Amino acid sequence: MSGPLSGLRVLDFGHTVMGPSCGLILADMGADVIRVEPAGGDPTRRLKGFGTGYFGFFNRNKRSIAIDLKSEVGRSVGHELVRQADILIENFAPGAMTRLGLDYATAAALNPRLIYASLKGFLKGPYDQRLALDEVVQMMSGLAYMTGPTGRPLRAGSSVVDIAGGMFAAIAILAALRERDRTGKGTLVESALYEAAVFLMGQHLSYSAQIEGKVPPMPERVSAWAVYDLFDVAGGRQVFIGITSDAHWQRFCEVTGRADLAGDAGLATNNQRIEARGRLMPVLRAMFADMTLEEAIALAETARIPFSPIAEPEDLFDDAHLAATGGLLETHLPNGIDTRLPRLPIRIGDAGFDLTRDPPATGADSGDVLREAGFDEQRIAALLADGVIVEGETI
Repeated sequence: MSGPLSGLRVLDFGHTVMGPSCGLILADMGADVIRVEPAGGDPTRRLKGFGTGYFGFFNRNKRSIAIDLKSEVGRSVGHELVRQADILIENFAPGAMTRLGLDYATAAALNPRLIYASLKGFLKGPYDQRLALDEVVQMMSGLAYMTGPTGRPLRAGSSVVDIAGGMFAAIAILAALRERDRTGKGTLVESALYEAAVFLMGQHLSYSAQIEGKVPPMPERVSAWAVYDLFDVAGGRQVFIGITSDAHWQRFCEVTGRADLAGDAGLATNNQRIEARGRLMPVLRAMFADMTLEEAIALAETARIPFSPIAEPEDLFDDAHLAATGGLLETHLPNGIDTRLPRLPIRIGDAGFDLTRDPPATGADSGDVLREAGFDEQRIAALLADGVIVEGETI
C-alpha cells in the first residue's frame, strides 16, 4: 500500500456503514486496514434492499480476516492482533466489545500506543445506552423535519449521518496520531451518530437563534436567494437554477436578451428580487418551459450561473466529468459483479487514492494476517480446522 498513511495498521471491527466508512477513508489513504469479520462473514454481505450496496462500497482497499471472537481461542487471536495494531475501529452496540474482551481498557493494556476509535449512537450521557440508527438520529436531531414538508419528516436519500460519523472519527484518529507522535501514547477517540447529526444542524440552530418562531422545513423555506429553484423544461425534464449574486443576474439577463429585466430597478439586487418573486418567477418559468434541457444547460453555462439537471444515481456512471477525472474506480465486487464506485473526494499532492484492493471475500487474508503476526503454519492450520478462523470463503 502507498499513500500518506502507509505503514499504519488498522483493525476494523466496524459493521454496516459508520465504522466501515471510517476504515474506508484510512484504507484509501494507504493504511493497511484489516477488516475483522465474524466467522460467518459480515452480515452486510447478505443484506437486501437498500443495504445491498453497503459491503461492496465501504470495504475496498481492505484485507479480511474472519475470526470467531465469541470463542476463548478466537479472543486470544484478537488480542495478539491488537498488540501489533496502530488503530482499532469499532461501532458495536454498547457493551459488545467488553463481552468480546476487546474493550478500550483491555486493548490499551495490551498496546499502550493503540488509537482506539469507538463509534456509537451517542456520546457519554443520558442517552448512551440507547440503540441508534442513522434514521433514528435524523428524526431526533431535526434533520428529517428539515428535509420533508410539514408533517412528513423525511430521511436523507443516503446514509449521511453514518458516513459523517465515520468521517469525524477519521479526523479524530488523525489528530490522535499527531498527539501520539509527541507523547508516544495512544488514546481513546469517540464519535457518535446523534452528535454528528446535531453538528449538521448547526446552521439551522444559528438561524433559529436569530428569528422569532419555528424554523420552516427546507421545502417551505424562504431562500436566501431570489432564484434558487427547479424549473420545468420541454420533454418533462427539470433543471435546477441558482442565481445567487447580482452579477449572476446581469449575465443571465444579457444571455437571454432580456434587457427589460436587466433594466428593471425593482429587480436590481438579490433582496429586491426576493421581494418581487411573485411577479418574477412566472416570467422565468415561462422562459424555461420553452427550452429543451440541452438549451437550458447551454444557457446556464454561457451565463456562468449555478445549474444542474435532475440526476438519478445511475446517471453518474455516464457523467462526463467523472469519466474525465477518474472519479469512479473500477471495482470487482465479492459476488462477481464489476462496477465503478466513487473515489475518495480529496487530493493530497499527487496522491489520487486509487483502488489497490477490491472488496475482499470473507477471510480472504486470514492466513497472511496471522503469518505477519507471527503465527506458524501448524497453529494456523489448527485454527482453520477448529473453525476459529475462516479463510477465503465467498459468503
